[in-house]
Amino acid sequence: MGGLKFGVIAGIAVVAMNAPAICRAAPSDLSWSTSRPVKVIFDTDMYGDIDDALALAMLHALESRGEIELLAVTISTETKWAARYVDLINTFYGREEIPIGMVSGGVSAQALKKSKYGDYLPSPNGINYTQYLSSLTREGGVPVYPHDSLDITDCEDSVALLRRVLDDQPDRSVVIIGVGYLTNLARLLDSKSDRASSFDGRALIEQKVRFLSIMAGNFAGTELDGGKRSSGLPEFNLEMDVPAAQKVFQQWPTPIVVSGSEVGSRMLFPQSAIDRYFSYVDRHPVAETYKYAASFYRKFSKKPGSPHDHATFDLTSVLYAARPEGAYFTQSGAGTVAVLAGGRSEFVPDNEGNHWLLVLPDAQKARTLEAMTMLVSQPPAHCVFRKEQGAPTAVGTPCRVVE
Repeated sequence: MGGLKFGVIAGIAVVAMNAPAICRAAPSDLSWSTSRPVKVIFDTDMYGDIDDALALAMLHALESRGEIELLAVTISTETKWAARYVDLINTFYGREEIPIGMVSGGVSAQALKKSKYGDYLPSPNGINYTQYLSSLTREGGVPVYPHDSLDITDCEDSVALLRRVLDDQPDRSVVIIGVGYLTNLARLLDSKSDRASSFDGRALIEQKVRFLSIMAGNFAGTELDGGKRSSGLPEFNLEMDVPAAQKVFQQWPTPIVVSGSEVGSRMLFPQSAIDRYFSYVDRHPVAETYKYAASFYRKFSKKPGSPHDHATFDLTSVLYAARPEGAYFTQSGAGTVAVLAGGRSEFVPDNEGNHWLLVLPDAQKARTLEAMTMLVSQPPAHCVFRKEQGAPTAVGTPCRVVE
């Protein structure tokens, strides 16, 4: 999730960048394509904003198409509701077996509420969307959306899960998508060899990870001397754990492709798509999440009664990770992202750098938004409903009912 406050109140203008595609190494040395399906780990805060939920729906659609394999989901917000919500989404899409990791001693829901962003969390009546969806029940207390009643301690520690999953994969085969605070990834860097892997964290990443696709920072400002780019504004994902963000950008050994908040703020997921494309079931967790949060977001709108169209911050990093050669974006030249005090960020061009910024050409904006919208709204290949709930009304969807 990114650009919480700024994404809710207003879109952020972006200065177009006429930059070459990724070119630090020759194509034969650095190919961004991977074998299909792309092996993906999704690291998310899944609490601060609903774009994380839309991004998870995208990943399930991409897996149904055979484009990715979702290996694990790790959560950087310490709250049971985030874990339960991720599990109910995975279960709805028929993939309840996907392992979920939880941060330990990281940013908590309570800390978020006390932060300057507390008033902007999508929590109508003080109830976050993750708690609201996870707590919905039918007559007799049966959950509307089946999920495990996970507590924080029921989930595997995120770093332990990351180490275990990475060690099982072929070399340089995994793409990690980071769309929350960077606590889990920084701790992975610091991890030592253990029973899961003989490699320490940095070596394990270098051995197994192809690249990191990350939603972080804000690079929409004036181009400074020497081609530096910085908006001068803090960004939510960075600000909530600045030391972790600094560690990741300074020490991560593989290429990092960064989608700043200015990219997703230029493409708004239309509420009309929620109203139109999710009616193949009576109740859909992603649609219900969107509508629940929209009632909260609309109070920040200049037209409170109008539909709420939502910034696609995290969706951009998912789309690039799955389809890096899809021409949805262009990339800056190589450089280095520095995380500054207060969660501000700066990109400095450097031919020896290992970071690249995503850039959204005006000509590709409509096509890119359409791709994300269609993926988020794609019906599950195998959705799951408990028998006691009754089968949903479905159109062309092979939903299965289990005991």
